[in-house]
Amino acid sequence: MHFLNLGSHRLKLALPQSRDIYTDSSIICSNNTACSFCDSHPYTKGDLESAMAMRSLLSDHSHYVESFRLFLENSTEHQCMLEFIQKNLPDIISSIGNGKSTINVLSVGGGSGEIDLQILAKVQAKYPGAVIHNDVIEPSAEQIMHYQERVAKTSSLENIKFTWHKETSLEYEGRMKASKEMKKWNFIHMIQMLYYVKDIPATIKFFHSLLEPGAKLLIILVSGTSGWAKLWKKYGPHLPLNDLCLYVSSADIQEILHEAGLRYKSYELPSHMDITDCFTEGNKNGELLLDFLTETCNFSKTAPLDLKNEIVEDLKKPEYSEKKSGKYLFNNNLSAIVIES
Repeated sequence: MHFLNLGSHRLKLALPQSRDIYTDSSIICSNNTACSFCDSHPYTKGDLESAMAMRSLLSDHSHYVESFRLFLENSTEHQCMLEFIQKNLPDIISSIGNGKSTINVLSVGGGSGEIDLQILAKVQAKYPGAVIHNDVIEPSAEQIMHYQERVAKTSSLENIKFTWHKETSLEYEGRMKASKEMKKWNFIHMIQMLYYVKDIPATIKFFHSLLEPGAKLLIILVSGTSGWAKLWKKYGPHLPLNDLCLYVSSADIQEILHEAGLRYKSYELPSHMDITDCFTEGNKNGELLLDFLTETCNFSKTAPLDLKNEIVEDLKKPEYSEKKSGKYLFNNNLSAIVIES
């Protein structure tokens, strides 16, 4: 996935304007086919004009950044990833560098490097004295610059050699196959990036093929038990689509891994997001969070009223959120999936 990293890998790059998803009398479903208005799309043609005004949040980069920053402030996403790195990563990487003087780490969608440096610190601690080659695949020049600035300000990185590749994962794959020089890696991580890969099984297969014996591939993305997975499944057909965006959760990845016969272990990372402001009409923060949840720019102002009301009411329900001390905490659980070589 192509993310900007503002304390997490979650923030996506501004992408081209999403395609129009409505025609004169039809709506594009999540399987990218047009179907007539029917019981599964309970909007009258009178809603069409309003529906056509909806556009992907990714079409307005500055608005996305604003809503994403608020998401970080209101959620424990960053904390749950750091807790996983602190508690679980040392055991996960315990076999990747045995007897090696050099350890090769590949970050796919490394953003500005905040999570990457936390991972590298654990690799350093596990293998003191080893030289670490850390390659980063990141399509955003701006994010590479932020990553490089972060490295320059961080001490104790003397034994780590950084190489940045300004390209997507698909471009990296194409370049490697063309060069016929398939470099192998001791640890590869893909954090919050598979949503924007067009062929997920092929991508996983390619990067898994780059693992050395004893190496590991780490994937982190939203859990199949999260509110996100339920929201996408129910409302994906009614929200603006983007050509590159896939609604995918850990449940989908596990199915892919099972079909491919790959060995893996899954970890649930509990996380929540305070969405209480979403239920106060006209609250700016609430509107921004609804934009982030639906990936729709100005959702409250442009969505058909029936759709807006239905989503807002659903977000209060136990399958999406927990009510605690007067606050609604949206289920933002992540999953970490560790794949064996």
